[in-house]
Amino acid sequence: MTSEEANSEKDTDALALAEKLRVTLGRFVRGLKTQANTPTTSQSETLSLLDRAGSLSVAELAGRRNVRHQSMRLVTAQLESDGWISKTPNPADGRSQLLSITEKGKEVLSRAREARTSQIANLIEERLSGKDRRTLEAAIRVIERLC
Repeated sequence: MTSEEANSEKDTDALALAEKLRVTLGRFVRGLKTQANTPTTSQSETLSLLDRAGSLSVAELAGRRNVRHQSMRLVTAQLESDGWISKTPNPADGRSQLLSITEKGKEVLSRAREARTSQIANLIEERLSGKDRRTLEAAIRVIERLC
């Protein structure tokens, strides 16, 4: 095998592994959120971002989440309607408002995280042997190196 063929095979293996990882993690996260009955991905990510970053405008949220402004406005309108975020005038730009997570939003976010963690723990207890758990622990360390 030439070095070019070896590199091509290595690239293909990495691409195939990347696709399997993406699909599997996506399916795992979606299933987990459904089973744990927690806010949607867009809602959870928006609440988490506001919790970490503090007050942001819709445009800043859209940029950080890499979504369209209109999509973010729809998500934030629902979050505001639910009482999970609040709006205040933006002192730096009178034409926009800053969005902040409310105490109710923080509680929802905390409960959602706890519910998902509990769901994962239940799945680990029900489905994984001790050997599988050690393998999972090693896999987590490998995935952390990708971060």
